[in-house]
Amino acid sequence: MRYKVYFVGAGPGDPGLITLKGLEILRQADVVIYDYLVDKRILSEAQKGAELICCDKLGKKRSGDGFILHQEKINSLIVKRAKEGKKVIRLKNGDVSIFSRWSQELEALAKEKIEFEVVPGVTAASAAACLSGIPLTDRNFASSVVMITGREDPRKEKSVLNWQSLAKCGTIVLYMAVENLANIVKWLKQAGKTFDTPVAIVENASLLTQKVLVGSLKDIAAKARKNKVKPPAIIIIGEVVKLERKFNWLKKTERTLFTGISPERFFEKGIIIHLPLIKIMPLEDYSEFNRAVKDIGSHNWIVFSSRYGVKYFFERLNKIGLDARNFSQAKISAIGNSTRNRLLDFGVITNLVPKEESSLGLLKEFKNVDIRNQRIFLPRSDIADKGLTQGLQAQGAKVTATVVYRNVMPDNLPDLDLEFFDEIMFTSPSGVRNFVKRYGSLPKKVRVRCIGEVTLKEARKWNLSD
Repeated sequence: MRYKVYFVGAGPGDPGLITLKGLEILRQADVVIYDYLVDKRILSEAQKGAELICCDKLGKKRSGDGFILHQEKINSLIVKRAKEGKKVIRLKNGDVSIFSRWSQELEALAKEKIEFEVVPGVTAASAAACLSGIPLTDRNFASSVVMITGREDPRKEKSVLNWQSLAKCGTIVLYMAVENLANIVKWLKQAGKTFDTPVAIVENASLLTQKVLVGSLKDIAAKARKNKVKPPAIIIIGEVVKLERKFNWLKKTERTLFTGISPERFFEKGIIIHLPLIKIMPLEDYSEFNRAVKDIGSHNWIVFSSRYGVKYFFERLNKIGLDARNFSQAKISAIGNSTRNRLLDFGVITNLVPKEESSLGLLKEFKNVDIRNQRIFLPRSDIADKGLTQGLQAQGAKVTATVVYRNVMPDNLPDLDLEFFDEIMFTSPSGVRNFVKRYGSLPKKVRVRCIGEVTLKEARKWNLSD
Protein backbone atom coordinates (compact mmCIF):
# COMPACT_ATOMS: atom_id res chain seq x y z
CA MET A 1 0.00 0.00 0.00
CA ARG A 2 1.23 3.49 -0.87
CA TYR A 3 0.28 6.34 1.48
CA LYS A 4 0.01 9.99 0.60
CA VAL A 5 2.88 12.29 1.58
CA TYR A 6 2.10 15.11 4.01
CA PHE A 7 3.77 18.52 3.79
CA VAL A 8 3.43 20.23 7.17
CA GLY A 9 4.51 23.67 8.31
CA ALA A 10 6.22 23.31 11.70
CA GLY A 11 6.04 27.02 12.50
CA PRO A 12 8.88 29.51 13.01
CA GLY A 13 10.59 27.90 15.99
CA ASP A 14 8.44 27.75 19.11
CA PRO A 15 7.18 24.13 19.17
CA GLY A 16 3.79 25.35 20.40
CA LEU A 17 3.16 27.08 17.07
CA ILE A 18 2.69 23.95 14.98
CA THR A 19 -0.99 23.37 14.16
CA LEU A 20 -3.01 20.68 15.93
CA LYS A 21 -3.54 18.88 12.62
CA GLY A 22 0.16 18.99 11.83
CA LEU A 23 0.99 17.57 15.25
CA GLU A 24 -1.45 14.66 14.86
CA ILE A 25 0.02 13.79 11.46
CA LEU A 26 3.54 13.92 12.91
CA ARG A 27 2.52 11.48 15.65
CA GLN A 28 1.36 8.92 13.07
CA ALA A 29 4.26 9.19 10.62
CA ASP A 30 6.80 6.42 9.99
CA VAL A 31 9.31 8.80 8.38
CA VAL A 32 9.91 12.46 9.30
CA ILE A 33 12.04 14.43 6.84
CA TYR A 34 12.61 17.78 8.51
CA ASP A 35 14.37 21.11 7.97
CA TYR A 36 17.37 21.70 10.21
CA LEU A 37 15.70 24.78 11.75
CA VAL A 38 12.75 22.75 13.07
CA ASP A 39 12.85 22.78 16.87
CA LYS A 40 13.91 19.37 18.18
CA ARG A 41 11.18 19.49 20.83
CA ILE A 42 8.64 19.07 18.04
CA LEU A 43 10.42 15.91 16.90
CA SER A 44 9.95 14.39 20.35
CA GLU A 45 6.27 14.08 19.44
CA ALA A 46 7.04 11.53 16.72
CA GLN A 47 6.05 7.95 17.46
CA LYS A 48 8.59 5.59 18.91
CA GLY A 49 10.67 4.03 16.16
CA ALA A 50 9.91 6.71 13.56
CA GLU A 51 12.80 7.44 11.18
CA LEU A 52 13.94 11.04 11.70
CA ILE A 53 15.95 12.50 8.81
CA CYS A 54 17.39 16.01 8.93
CA CYS A 55 17.83 17.76 5.58
CA ASP A 56 21.12 19.11 6.96
CA LYS A 57 22.50 15.60 6.45
CA LEU A 58 21.47 15.70 2.80
CA GLY A 59 23.04 19.07 2.03
CA LYS A 60 26.37 20.79 2.32
CA LYS A 61 27.61 24.15 3.52
CA ARG A 62 28.84 26.70 1.03
CA SER A 63 30.82 29.72 2.18
CA GLY A 64 28.72 32.88 2.51
CA ASP A 65 25.45 31.15 1.69
CA GLY A 66 24.50 29.06 4.72
CA PHE A 67 22.90 25.80 3.57
CA ILE A 68 22.44 24.91 -0.09
CA LEU A 69 20.38 21.74 0.17
CA HIS A 70 20.92 18.87 -2.19
CA GLN A 71 17.32 19.22 -3.30
CA GLU A 72 17.48 16.26 -5.63
CA LYS A 73 18.49 14.02 -2.71
CA ILE A 74 15.57 15.27 -0.64
CA ASN A 75 13.17 14.75 -3.54
CA SER A 76 14.49 11.24 -4.15
CA LEU A 77 14.26 10.34 -0.48
CA ILE A 78 10.63 11.47 -0.20
CA VAL A 79 9.72 9.46 -3.29
CA LYS A 80 11.67 6.40 -2.15
CA ARG A 81 10.12 6.24 1.30
CA ALA A 82 6.63 6.78 -0.10
CA LYS A 83 7.13 3.94 -2.61
CA GLU A 84 8.26 1.70 0.25
CA GLY A 85 4.80 2.07 1.75
CA LYS A 86 5.93 4.34 4.59
CA LYS A 87 3.82 7.13 6.09
CA VAL A 88 5.96 10.12 5.21
CA ILE A 89 5.77 13.67 6.55
CA ARG A 90 7.90 16.45 5.11
CA LEU A 91 8.20 18.85 8.05
CA LYS A 92 9.15 22.34 6.92
CA ASN A 93 10.18 25.30 9.02
CA GLY A 94 7.61 28.12 9.08
CA ASP A 95 4.95 27.78 6.39
CA VAL A 96 5.18 25.19 3.63
CA SER A 97 4.58 27.61 0.77
CA ILE A 98 6.98 30.48 1.58
CA PHE A 99 10.65 30.31 0.50
CA SER A 100 10.89 26.58 1.10
CA ARG A 101 11.60 24.97 -2.30
CA TRP A 102 8.20 23.32 -1.92
CA SER A 103 7.37 23.34 -5.63
CA GLN A 104 10.46 21.31 -6.47
CA GLU A 105 9.39 18.57 -4.08
CA LEU A 106 5.85 18.63 -5.47
CA GLU A 107 7.22 18.23 -8.99
CA ALA A 108 9.04 15.06 -7.91
CA LEU A 109 5.87 13.59 -6.39
CA ALA A 110 3.70 14.58 -9.36
CA LYS A 111 6.16 12.92 -11.74
CA GLU A 112 5.82 9.66 -9.78
CA LYS A 113 2.03 10.10 -9.40
CA ILE A 114 2.32 10.09 -5.59
CA GLU A 115 -0.58 11.73 -3.74
CA PHE A 116 0.14 14.51 -1.27
CA GLU A 117 -1.65 16.78 1.20
CA VAL A 118 -0.56 20.11 2.68
CA VAL A 119 -0.98 21.57 6.17
CA PRO A 120 -0.10 25.30 6.43
CA GLY A 121 2.13 26.69 9.17
CA VAL A 122 2.92 29.99 10.86
CA THR A 123 5.51 31.76 8.77
CA ALA A 124 8.47 33.59 10.31
CA ALA A 125 7.29 37.01 9.07
CA SER A 126 4.01 36.70 10.96
CA ALA A 127 5.77 35.44 14.11
CA ALA A 128 8.39 38.20 14.01
CA ALA A 129 5.72 40.86 13.63
CA CYS A 130 3.39 39.51 16.33
CA LEU A 131 6.16 38.91 18.85
CA SER A 132 7.72 42.34 18.44
CA GLY A 133 4.51 44.38 18.37
CA ILE A 134 4.97 45.50 14.76
CA PRO A 135 1.77 45.24 12.69
CA LEU A 136 2.69 44.37 9.12
CA THR A 137 -0.18 46.54 7.93
CA ASP A 138 -1.75 49.59 9.56
CA ARG A 139 -4.39 52.01 8.30
CA ASN A 140 -2.12 54.97 9.02
CA PHE A 141 1.19 53.59 7.79
CA ALA A 142 0.84 50.67 5.37
CA SER A 143 -1.96 49.14 3.33
CA SER A 144 0.31 46.62 1.62
CA VAL A 145 3.02 44.19 2.59
CA VAL A 146 5.48 42.32 0.40
CA MET A 147 7.65 39.34 1.39
CA ILE A 148 10.90 38.89 -0.48
CA THR A 149 14.05 36.81 -0.21
CA GLY A 150 17.35 38.47 0.42
CA ARG A 151 19.17 35.57 -1.17
CA GLU A 152 18.15 34.44 -4.64
CA ASP A 153 19.22 31.27 -6.41
CA PRO A 154 22.87 31.86 -7.38
CA ARG A 155 22.26 30.04 -10.68
CA LYS A 156 20.05 32.90 -11.91
CA GLU A 157 21.74 35.06 -14.51
CA LYS A 158 19.71 38.10 -13.43
CA SER A 159 17.72 39.07 -10.34
CA VAL A 160 13.94 39.01 -10.70
CA LEU A 161 13.53 41.55 -7.90
CA ASN A 162 12.44 45.00 -9.04
CA TRP A 163 13.68 47.26 -6.25
CA GLN A 164 12.02 50.32 -7.81
CA SER A 165 8.62 48.66 -7.43
CA LEU A 166 9.39 47.06 -4.06
CA ALA A 167 10.43 50.40 -2.57
CA LYS A 168 6.90 51.70 -3.13
CA CYS A 169 5.27 49.00 -0.95
CA GLY A 170 4.02 49.94 2.51
CA THR A 171 5.90 47.25 4.41
CA ILE A 172 8.80 45.17 3.12
CA VAL A 173 9.61 41.87 4.86
CA LEU A 174 12.93 40.23 4.06
CA TYR A 175 13.79 36.58 4.62
CA MET A 176 17.38 35.25 4.54
CA ALA A 177 18.78 38.77 4.17
CA VAL A 178 21.20 39.31 7.06
CA GLU A 179 24.31 38.45 5.07
CA ASN A 180 23.20 40.72 2.21
CA LEU A 181 21.80 43.58 4.29
CA ALA A 182 24.30 46.24 3.23
CA ASN A 183 23.52 45.68 -0.45
CA ILE A 184 19.77 45.65 0.17
CA VAL A 185 19.98 48.98 2.00
CA LYS A 186 21.95 50.42 -0.94
CA TRP A 187 19.40 49.18 -3.49
CA LEU A 188 16.45 50.55 -1.52
CA LYS A 189 18.13 53.96 -1.18
CA GLN A 190 18.79 54.00 -4.92
CA ALA A 191 15.13 53.13 -5.47
CA GLY A 192 13.96 56.13 -3.48
CA LYS A 193 13.60 54.97 0.11
CA THR A 194 14.68 57.72 2.51
CA PHE A 195 17.53 57.38 5.01
CA ASP A 196 15.14 57.68 7.96
CA THR A 197 12.88 54.76 6.88
CA PRO A 198 12.47 52.62 10.06
CA VAL A 199 13.89 49.09 10.06
CA ALA A 200 13.60 46.24 12.58
CA ILE A 201 15.53 42.98 12.65
CA VAL A 202 13.93 40.14 14.60
CA GLU A 203 16.46 37.40 15.27
CA ASN A 204 15.28 33.89 16.27
CA ALA A 205 11.61 34.87 16.09
CA SER A 206 9.42 33.03 18.64
CA LEU A 207 12.34 31.37 20.44
CA LEU A 208 13.66 32.12 23.93
CA THR A 209 16.65 33.70 22.24
CA GLN A 210 14.57 36.18 20.22
CA LYS A 211 16.13 39.63 19.92
CA VAL A 212 14.77 42.80 18.30
CA LEU A 213 17.07 45.44 16.85
CA VAL A 214 15.53 48.72 15.63
CA GLY A 215 17.13 51.38 13.47
CA SER A 216 16.76 53.04 10.07
CA LEU A 217 18.12 52.49 6.59
CA LYS A 218 20.88 54.92 7.55
CA ASP A 219 22.32 52.85 10.39
CA ILE A 220 20.74 49.36 10.44
CA ALA A 221 23.61 47.62 8.63
CA ALA A 222 26.16 49.04 11.07
CA LYS A 223 23.95 48.16 14.05
CA ALA A 224 23.55 44.59 12.77
CA ARG A 225 27.35 44.22 12.53
CA LYS A 226 27.90 45.73 15.97
CA ASN A 227 25.30 43.47 17.59
CA LYS A 228 26.53 40.42 15.65
CA VAL A 229 23.09 39.60 14.25
CA LYS A 230 22.97 36.12 12.76
CA PRO A 231 20.44 34.09 10.77
CA PRO A 232 17.69 33.10 11.12
CA ALA A 233 16.33 36.64 11.20
CA ILE A 234 13.45 38.55 9.67
CA ILE A 235 13.92 42.16 8.55
CA ILE A 236 10.89 44.49 8.54
CA ILE A 237 11.17 47.80 6.68
CA GLY A 238 8.57 50.55 6.78
CA GLU A 239 6.77 53.10 8.91
CA VAL A 240 4.99 50.34 10.87
CA VAL A 241 8.28 49.70 12.68
CA LYS A 242 7.65 52.92 14.65
CA LEU A 243 4.88 51.06 16.50
CA GLU A 244 7.36 48.64 18.07
CA ARG A 245 8.17 51.14 20.81
CA LYS A 246 4.48 51.35 21.78
CA PHE A 247 3.26 47.80 21.19
CA ASN A 248 6.18 45.46 21.93
CA TRP A 249 4.20 43.61 24.58
CA LEU A 250 6.89 40.98 25.10
CA LYS A 251 9.38 43.66 26.14
CA LYS A 252 6.94 45.71 28.23
CA THR A 253 5.34 42.89 30.27
CA GLU A 254 6.90 41.20 33.30
CA ARG A 255 8.47 37.91 32.23
CA THR A 256 8.77 34.72 34.27
CA LEU A 257 10.91 31.78 33.19
CA PHE A 258 9.02 28.66 34.30
CA THR A 259 11.40 25.69 34.56
CA GLY A 260 9.00 22.89 35.55
CA ILE A 261 7.53 20.17 33.36
CA SER A 262 3.86 20.73 34.13
CA PRO A 263 1.73 22.32 31.36
CA GLU A 264 2.36 25.95 30.46
CA ARG A 265 0.53 28.53 32.56
CA PHE A 266 -1.21 30.98 30.26
CA PHE A 267 -3.50 32.97 32.53
CA GLU A 268 -1.18 34.05 35.31
CA LYS A 269 0.07 37.60 35.71
CA GLY A 270 2.70 38.62 33.16
CA ILE A 271 4.22 36.33 30.55
CA ILE A 272 5.12 32.78 31.52
CA ILE A 273 7.93 31.48 29.30
CA HIS A 274 8.35 27.73 29.53
CA LEU A 275 11.75 26.05 29.54
CA PRO A 276 11.70 22.65 31.28
CA LEU A 277 15.03 22.02 33.00
CA ILE A 278 14.31 18.35 33.64
CA LYS A 279 13.35 15.55 31.30
CA ILE A 280 11.55 12.36 32.29
CA MET A 281 12.82 9.14 30.74
CA PRO A 282 12.17 5.41 31.24
CA LEU A 283 14.81 3.22 32.87
CA GLU A 284 17.23 1.34 30.66
CA ASP A 285 16.87 -1.74 32.89
CA TYR A 286 13.62 -2.57 34.74
CA SER A 287 14.71 -5.91 36.22
CA GLU A 288 14.87 -4.59 39.80
CA PHE A 289 11.47 -2.91 39.55
CA ASN A 290 9.93 -5.99 37.94
CA ARG A 291 11.08 -8.15 40.85
CA ALA A 292 9.73 -5.74 43.42
CA VAL A 293 6.34 -5.14 41.78
CA LYS A 294 5.51 -8.85 41.54
CA ASP A 295 4.98 -8.69 45.30
CA ILE A 296 2.64 -5.70 45.01
CA GLY A 297 -0.36 -7.62 46.36
CA SER A 298 1.20 -7.96 49.81
CA HIS A 299 1.38 -4.18 50.38
CA ASN A 300 -1.10 -2.15 52.41
CA TRP A 301 -0.40 1.17 50.72
CA ILE A 302 0.95 2.42 47.39
CA VAL A 303 2.24 5.98 47.59
CA PHE A 304 2.68 7.95 44.36
CA SER A 305 4.92 10.99 44.69
CA SER A 306 4.53 12.24 41.10
CA ARG A 307 2.31 11.82 38.05
CA TYR A 308 5.30 10.32 36.22
CA GLY A 309 5.56 7.65 38.88
CA VAL A 310 1.94 6.82 38.05
CA LYS A 311 2.59 6.68 34.29
CA TYR A 312 5.64 4.42 34.41
CA PHE A 313 4.27 2.27 37.25
CA PHE A 314 1.25 1.25 35.19
CA GLU A 315 3.26 0.90 31.98
CA ARG A 316 5.62 -1.56 33.63
CA LEU A 317 2.81 -3.33 35.48
CA ASN A 318 1.04 -4.01 32.19
CA LYS A 319 4.31 -4.98 30.51
CA ILE A 320 4.77 -7.92 32.88
CA GLY A 321 1.12 -8.98 32.69
CA LEU A 322 -0.25 -7.37 35.87
CA ASP A 323 -2.93 -4.73 36.46
CA ALA A 324 -4.83 -2.95 39.23
CA ARG A 325 -6.49 -6.20 40.36
CA ASN A 326 -3.12 -7.30 41.71
CA PHE A 327 -3.17 -4.58 44.38
CA SER A 328 -6.94 -4.31 44.91
CA GLN A 329 -6.57 -4.61 48.70
CA ALA A 330 -4.07 -1.74 48.98
CA LYS A 331 -4.96 1.85 49.76
CA ILE A 332 -3.68 4.58 47.45
CA SER A 333 -2.05 7.89 48.31
CA ALA A 334 -0.99 10.72 45.98
CA ILE A 335 1.29 13.63 46.81
CA GLY A 336 -1.01 16.20 45.17
CA ASN A 337 -3.90 16.88 42.84
CA SER A 338 -2.03 16.44 39.56
CA THR A 339 -0.88 13.00 40.70
CA ARG A 340 -4.40 12.15 41.90
CA ASN A 341 -5.83 13.19 38.51
CA ARG A 342 -3.27 11.05 36.69
CA LEU A 343 -4.36 8.05 38.76
CA LEU A 344 -7.94 8.68 37.67
CA ASP A 345 -6.78 8.19 34.08
CA PHE A 346 -6.09 4.59 35.08
CA GLY A 347 -9.39 4.22 36.95
CA VAL A 348 -7.77 4.44 40.40
CA ILE A 349 -9.29 6.56 43.19
CA THR A 350 -7.01 7.80 45.98
CA ASN A 351 -7.62 7.29 49.69
CA LEU A 352 -5.30 10.04 50.89
CA VAL A 353 -4.10 13.32 49.35
CA PRO A 354 -2.46 15.98 51.57
CA LYS A 355 -3.65 19.58 51.61
CA GLU A 356 -0.02 20.66 51.43
CA GLU A 357 1.24 19.19 48.15
CA SER A 358 4.73 18.09 49.16
CA SER A 359 6.59 15.23 50.81
CA LEU A 360 6.33 17.02 54.15
CA GLY A 361 2.61 17.51 53.66
CA LEU A 362 2.20 13.82 52.89
CA LEU A 363 4.12 12.81 56.00
CA LYS A 364 1.99 15.13 58.14
CA GLU A 365 -1.16 13.55 56.70
CA PHE A 366 0.09 10.04 57.43
CA LYS A 367 0.50 10.96 61.10
CA ASN A 368 -3.29 10.83 61.27
CA VAL A 369 -3.18 7.23 59.99
CA ASP A 370 -1.70 4.32 61.89
CA ILE A 371 0.87 2.87 59.50
CA ARG A 372 2.92 0.99 62.07
CA ASN A 373 4.04 -2.32 60.52
CA GLN A 374 2.16 -1.41 57.32
CA ARG A 375 3.86 -2.31 54.04
CA ILE A 376 4.16 0.66 51.67
CA PHE A 377 5.19 0.46 48.01
CA LEU A 378 6.80 3.69 46.78
CA PRO A 379 7.61 4.00 43.04
CA ARG A 380 9.98 6.96 42.55
CA SER A 381 12.56 8.59 40.29
CA ASP A 382 16.24 7.73 40.26
CA ILE A 383 17.15 11.00 42.02
CA ALA A 384 14.19 11.29 44.40
CA ASP A 385 14.95 12.71 47.84
CA LYS A 386 15.04 9.94 50.46
CA GLY A 387 13.18 12.11 52.95
CA LEU A 388 9.78 10.60 52.15
CA THR A 389 11.04 7.04 52.53
CA GLN A 390 12.79 7.84 55.80
CA GLY A 391 9.80 9.78 57.12
CA LEU A 392 7.43 6.86 56.49
CA GLN A 393 9.89 4.47 58.12
CA ALA A 394 10.10 6.78 61.12
CA GLN A 395 6.34 6.34 61.54
CA GLY A 396 6.80 2.58 61.69
CA ALA A 397 6.08 1.61 58.08
CA LYS A 398 8.00 -0.98 56.07
CA VAL A 399 8.79 0.78 52.81
CA THR A 400 9.67 -0.75 49.46
CA ALA A 401 11.09 2.20 47.51
CA THR A 402 11.92 1.30 43.92
CA VAL A 403 13.00 3.37 40.93
CA VAL A 404 10.53 3.43 38.02
CA TYR A 405 11.76 6.37 35.90
CA ARG A 406 14.76 8.64 35.33
CA ASN A 407 14.99 12.38 35.85
CA VAL A 408 17.66 13.78 33.48
CA MET A 409 18.88 17.12 32.22
CA PRO A 410 17.47 17.97 28.75
CA ASP A 411 19.83 18.03 25.81
CA ASN A 412 20.58 21.22 23.91
CA LEU A 413 19.25 23.76 26.42
CA PRO A 414 19.48 27.12 24.60
CA ASP A 415 21.75 30.00 25.49
CA LEU A 416 19.75 32.58 27.44
CA ASP A 417 20.01 36.29 28.11
CA LEU A 418 18.96 36.03 31.75
CA GLU A 419 18.65 39.83 31.95
CA PHE A 420 15.53 39.43 29.78
CA PHE A 421 13.62 37.85 32.69
CA ASP A 422 12.15 39.43 35.80
CA GLU A 423 11.62 36.15 37.65
CA ILE A 424 12.56 32.50 37.47
CA MET A 425 10.33 29.79 38.94
CA PHE A 426 11.78 26.48 40.16
CA THR A 427 9.55 23.51 40.92
CA SER A 428 12.09 20.89 41.99
CA PRO A 429 15.60 20.56 43.43
CA SER A 430 16.78 18.84 40.24
CA GLY A 431 15.58 21.82 38.22
CA VAL A 432 17.70 24.08 40.42
CA ARG A 433 20.78 21.88 40.01
CA ASN A 434 20.37 21.68 36.24
CA PHE A 435 19.99 25.45 36.03
CA VAL A 436 23.24 25.97 37.94
CA LYS A 437 25.02 23.38 35.79
CA ARG A 438 23.88 25.00 32.52
CA TYR A 439 23.59 28.71 33.35
CA GLY A 440 25.51 29.31 36.57
CA SER A 441 24.34 32.27 38.61
CA LEU A 442 21.47 34.73 38.15
CA PRO A 443 21.62 38.50 37.63
CA LYS A 444 20.78 40.36 40.84
CA LYS A 445 17.65 41.92 39.37
CA VAL A 446 16.01 38.51 38.70
CA ARG A 447 13.70 37.26 41.44
CA VAL A 448 13.48 33.57 42.34
CA ARG A 449 10.25 31.77 43.22
CA CYS A 450 10.38 28.18 44.51
CA ILE A 451 7.58 25.63 44.81
CA GLY A 452 8.01 23.70 48.06
CA GLU A 453 10.44 23.90 50.95
CA VAL A 454 12.77 21.25 49.49
CA THR A 455 13.17 23.25 46.27
CA LEU A 456 13.75 26.46 48.24
CA LYS A 457 16.40 24.73 50.34
CA GLU A 458 18.23 23.65 47.17
CA ALA A 459 18.03 27.16 45.71
CA ARG A 460 19.53 28.60 48.91
CA LYS A 461 22.30 26.01 48.78
CA TRP A 462 23.37 27.44 45.40
CA ASN A 463 22.86 31.06 46.47
CA LEU A 464 19.94 31.57 44.11
CA SER A 465 17.57 32.61 46.88
CA ASP A 466 17.74 34.29 50.28
